[in-house]
Amino acid sequence: MKVLVVAVPAAGHLHPLLPLVEALLAQGDEVVVATAEDQAGVVARSGAAFVPAGHGEMDWFGKLQGHVRGAPGDGLAPGRINHYFFPRLFAEIAAADQVDDVLAAGQWLHPDLVVFETYALAGPLVADLLGVPGVHHLIGPMLPSDVIELGNDAVSPIWRSFGRDVPGHAGLYRGLTIEITPPSLEAEVVPGGNTIGLQPAPPPARTPSPLTPPLVYLTLGTFFGANVGIFQAALEGLAAEPVQIVVTVGADGDPAALGPVPANAQVQRFIPQAALLPDCSAVIHHAGAGTMFGSLTHGLPQVVVPQGADNFVNGELLSKAGAGVALYPDEVTPDRIREAVRTVLGEPSYAAAAGRLAAEIAAMPTAPEVARTLAQRVAGRSSP
Repeated sequence: MKVLVVAVPAAGHLHPLLPLVEALLAQGDEVVVATAEDQAGVVARSGAAFVPAGHGEMDWFGKLQGHVRGAPGDGLAPGRINHYFFPRLFAEIAAADQVDDVLAAGQWLHPDLVVFETYALAGPLVADLLGVPGVHHLIGPMLPSDVIELGNDAVSPIWRSFGRDVPGHAGLYRGLTIEITPPSLEAEVVPGGNTIGLQPAPPPARTPSPLTPPLVYLTLGTFFGANVGIFQAALEGLAAEPVQIVVTVGADGDPAALGPVPANAQVQRFIPQAALLPDCSAVIHHAGAGTMFGSLTHGLPQVVVPQGADNFVNGELLSKAGAGVALYPDEVTPDRIREAVRTVLGEPSYAAAAGRLAAEIAAMPTAPEVARTLAQRVAGRSSP
């Protein structure tokens, strides 16, 4: 089986696809990943072939900046961030920039499937042009339907330039959708096609063994690590608490930028989460899907400080599920962080809710199981 995978060139968009990519390769399939050049190394390490598609996020943001006076999205309420960026950045600019490269890759590869993540809107169009099934691989909880419809409007001219009419939902939900959010956390319903689950994170590498005093892990992921003020507020708020704190500032971050740290804390650039999370009792993070799902897989309650993109949606879902406390930008103070950590550590209901979500994740299909399902579907489609 030949598979073309299309992704926006960012860790939070490409990394959720890699378990499936690696599972497809392991069963002998040929996999080509189309994304921008700055992710070529990540793709190579997965074992897949790489083809460049588009100029990347910095170029896209620059183009959007050229269309507006001021910083794109500046002043938006958190609930409107996706409504702004999904149609403007990812549909109008990114899809137009990637589609010719993705189509050329497809015409060379002749894939049996095109797998695309939610924001890689060139993917469903290219699947349509090639006449092969498109597989929508979600990278977090589903975007609200009104956000998708704005994206549908925005990609319509691109589809029409190829002589096609956009089929609704920006083409995302025509075929199979791979859902990585545990059912009780997901707020939306896939509006068409078929759905299959996929574990969003690998199972714990070892049996959880929370430390005493409790270990609290603090990270802002790969994109928001420069927000030093949040790290400092958390360290100040927790300095006198009976907890241990591990902070990671990212490969490009500077631990010294945080200044003096309290005696109960240590700051590193990077620690593999799989090695750290079994020792933790709670996690403070930006509500990125990767960290949220990784923490939930270990049954950990969370304090989230959303920064942008899908963070606000994820924070709201965690709060509604009872597995975490969300603090929004104007609420992030040392006192509020201390109070939130005390809440998720002291109220058993938070750990219980996180444990229920962990059980749901453990019951979802694994990447090798999904890879086999895709192969069976392709084989069935090609049978007489």
